[in-house]
Amino acid sequence: MGIDIAEADFTPQMTRAFAQRLQDNLIALRQVLEWPHFGRGEGSLGAELEMYLIDADGRPRCVNREVQEAAGDPQLTLELNRYNLEYNLSPHRLSARPFEATEREMLARLCWLQAQAATFDARIVTIGILPTLTQADFGPDSMTDRTRYHVLVDGLKRSRGSQFEVHIDGRSPLDLHMDDVTLEGANTSFQIHYRVAPGAYADTFNAVQLVTPLVVAIAGNSPGLFGHDLWCETRIPLFKQSIDTRIKDRYHWHQSPRVGFGNGWVRQGAHELFAESVLLYPPFFPICGEENPLVAVARGKVPALEELRLHQGSVWLWNRPVYDDADGGHLRIELRVLPAGPTPIDMVANAALYIGLAEGLRPLINRLLPGLPFTLAEYNLYRAAQFGLDASLVWPDTAQSACRERPVSELLAELLPIAREGLHSIGIEASEAERYLSVIEQRLASRQTGAQWQRKAMAARIDGRSAPHAAQVMLEDYYNRSVSNTPVGEWT
Repeated sequence: MGIDIAEADFTPQMTRAFAQRLQDNLIALRQVLEWPHFGRGEGSLGAELEMYLIDADGRPRCVNREVQEAAGDPQLTLELNRYNLEYNLSPHRLSARPFEATEREMLARLCWLQAQAATFDARIVTIGILPTLTQADFGPDSMTDRTRYHVLVDGLKRSRGSQFEVHIDGRSPLDLHMDDVTLEGANTSFQIHYRVAPGAYADTFNAVQLVTPLVVAIAGNSPGLFGHDLWCETRIPLFKQSIDTRIKDRYHWHQSPRVGFGNGWVRQGAHELFAESVLLYPPFFPICGEENPLVAVARGKVPALEELRLHQGSVWLWNRPVYDDADGGHLRIELRVLPAGPTPIDMVANAALYIGLAEGLRPLINRLLPGLPFTLAEYNLYRAAQFGLDASLVWPDTAQSACRERPVSELLAELLPIAREGLHSIGIEASEAERYLSVIEQRLASRQTGAQWQRKAMAARIDGRSAPHAAQVMLEDYYNRSVSNTPVGEWT
């Protein structure tokens, strides 16, 4: 989704041509989705892991390009800020113990990348938001020198027309005004790619949306920024606000946010999600590829849909549709809402819970959705992000034909058997499902997420220290526990 570009100056003619090509992409997509063989094949699991580079004192270390060049690995890519990297993990078939394979690969790659980073006096840490960040770590000098990012930042600034505003409530609220969007780089994520058959896409996507707040509540690992104690998953409001191009006015309409939960339950399938992206959001990268998608389809070839894929990379829905022409062409759902860290086993456990819950509830989804308006599903996301395991969510009750508010910890405990059934239904072996769902059970029992551990650890270390020093000491303890791959529910 982060396809790089070579051009930075766009003419009105290029913009018009790109708009027409996007419409052609949508027509071609509708046609290939009607092919009976399109998207067939076994499901798969892939992921992207974003990481921080830090120095010996836990401060950001701006050497991402140096580490990437030394590593020489095409799966390692640069992120927006110079102290962030992303590793694109290999996709694994669902029949090949994909969660265990993902954990093993993550452990191996992180160990290898630590050695590469050490050459530049850097270390790698997986955490949602680095607690030692200061406002001086943002701005034009912190941005990776990549054409895509320069064009994106310029486009967002033009769309906004004024400073970007960040207002996040919490125990110590945060109010900021920024001239650019590099604050977005404070967020690092663990993004899951789940391959889905076209015929099951609408129900699966809706089930993913329904269970997203549950997983966010137990996966929180980003409790603050700049010393402010904010949400359990501060990444969610921070990402949305740090690149929000809308000027809100209660008396005027405004576009849908480019970062968000979506615009409603999916009724028809994947095509309507891609059409929304094209019709709701102006493009930032009007660069046409060489292939004419309609000609490709007419010849029976799976089209690349280069323009649609390029455009999708600038629309950051928490659950995003993905089209890929690889492997005979297929569709995926990119689950973007989860934070990086604390450990590989924790991140993979979050993924197993996410997919297990979605698949377990998918057969019931059309009974559940009438009892939960989409606005309440979005409400659930923000309550879960703010309060974590202390949140109460609105949940459909099919027995009473209504929805009611329930503690998220109670819901999770009740739905864990459904997550097991969901994993079994897609071919995950019982031992593999048990390994990762037991990590979730342990987290529930201890009521300790990464966010909660960070808060308690800060409180224990602040005595006699300044807040920045306490954050540095806390981060060092976090780092040592993280590299041990001990689940956060066991951390003392």
